[in-house]
Amino acid sequence: MKAAGCDVGSLTSKAVIMDDGRILGSVIMKSRARPWESADEVMNRALEKANCTMEELSFIVGTGYGRDKIPFVNEAVSEIACHGKGAKWLVPSVRTVIDIGGQDCKAIRLDEQGNMIKFITNDKCASGTGRFLEVMAKVLGVGLDELGRLSERSGNPVTLASACTVWAQADIIQHLNDMVSLEDISAGISNAMAARVSVLAKSVGVEGDVCMTGGVAKNSGVVKALEKYLGMRIKRVRREDPQIAGAIGAALFAMEKAKEGAA
Repeated sequence: MKAAGCDVGSLTSKAVIMDDGRILGSVIMKSRARPWESADEVMNRALEKANCTMEELSFIVGTGYGRDKIPFVNEAVSEIACHGKGAKWLVPSVRTVIDIGGQDCKAIRLDEQGNMIKFITNDKCASGTGRFLEVMAKVLGVGLDELGRLSERSGNPVTLASACTVWAQADIIQHLNDMVSLEDISAGISNAMAARVSVLAKSVGVEGDVCMTGGVAKNSGVVKALEKYLGMRIKRVRREDPQIAGAIGAALFAMEKAKEGAA
């Protein structure tokens, strides 16, 4: 029984096609200005990878900030619920999920069965989000994927005076003018982000095991800095790309709905 999840985020869109708990195809792409265009393209590409058609899908769930603008879904589910469910599928032992998306950050606490107990979201400020890293990478003149690798080679991380994206940029420009290494500045950026995210995570009551979802989960510098601030190890997502966790959760919800309808 095939089902799908479509996660239209502010910066990236993701789609996952599943069949009885197996991923047949998944795609991550940069979001377009119009959510429905992003949804159409990412779903078509995922269907192509899965070698199936829209007509073969029993149920489709949409999630993400653009979930209410996806024309072909049967139901929309919040990204909080989808990331919790997707994380539980990826890391069955998870109790705390930290999702850092393009323009928000979420901390979710789950019970042993994967049911959501508590959550908090920061969507009012760019600090602690993927957008923060994107801006900082541009100031440094490096690729977004380089920040983590650079920070791991740091011997003396800088301290940013503020986690505010605007003031942090000014700090970084000053450090560049002072000939501070890119490695030490990158580590300072990772630490500033981790400090901000750790406060959010602690507010829901961090319990092990902890895992990260979203694109920033692939930034080794931020992950290691966050481990330091939380005082515990973060379990790495190995089975799939952590950026598709929300789409996986949406697809799992879709599979449940399809089975209910078939019963």
